[in-house]
Amino acid sequence: MPPTYLITKAQVEEMRRNTRAFAERHGVVGQLNVQFAIKHGIVYVLEVNPRASRTVPFVSKTTGVPLAGLAAAIMTGATLDELGLHDDVLQPYVAVKEAVFPFSKLSGVDLILGPEMRSTGEVMGIADSFGMAFAKAQISADGALPLTGAIFVTVNDLDKANVVPIARRFHGLGFRVLGTEGTARYLRARGVPTERVLKVHEGRPNAIDLLVSGQIQLLINTPLGKLSQQDDYAIRRAALQHRVPYTTTLSGASAACDAVIALRSRAGEVRSLQEWHAMAREMSPEWTG
Repeated sequence: MPPTYLITKAQVEEMRRNTRAFAERHGVVGQLNVQFAIKHGIVYVLEVNPRASRTVPFVSKTTGVPLAGLAAAIMTGATLDELGLHDDVLQPYVAVKEAVFPFSKLSGVDLILGPEMRSTGEVMGIADSFGMAFAKAQISADGALPLTGAIFVTVNDLDKANVVPIARRFHGLGFRVLGTEGTARYLRARGVPTERVLKVHEGRPNAIDLLVSGQIQLLINTPLGKLSQQDDYAIRRAALQHRVPYTTTLSGASAACDAVIALRSRAGEVRSLQEWHAMAREMSPEWTG
């Protein structure tokens, strides 16, 4: 399979070893759901469940490997060799899963996600690059990204340093960069031309006015947990109500920039799942599934 996005080969191998150890130690035959988290380069295990998860159909659809059926066969006595299942099916493409949230239908609910699952569905984008795959996933989730216009950046102090290269990339693509006072001052001091936008309590025209009037095409907002200011909440709700794409993480903002570059460079190729799977089989002819 292609390299995972933002996860090193060593971290992937560590997760593989841990998963195998969990299965062997607990005698799991079939499927095992393990949730990992990585912080400061250290791999942590959140939970281990002897069952499938909603990721299984996504991976099956991505690779063309019917994991649920194969797991059932293994549970009834079949072996991996008999089924022709190997450790990896090489893929000459990237697949991105995007959750679909019901925020637009729930008045008063904040867009910030916690550990609980709030999605009401999932979509998938497939392409030969991460940027295009992410762009397709966003389109499918009703969050198509802009190719021109203005981005509005308002991030907490912990994220200011890391948002600089992202804002610089968007500016290099010709986007106007807007920001609240603290963010705008920080970006300008580091060479990113940024126009100041008033917060809601500072007067008018403010950020919400610009969102309502269509002068902002993308919102990048990273509040600091549950202590986010009321202004941040109002800005996020305004973006949602007026169908302005938004992201509340810097990784999402960086991915959005990759997607814009991919969309600008060429039109996305349209292939059926069967065509993508055929490409994978060409790279893994030993796969007999």
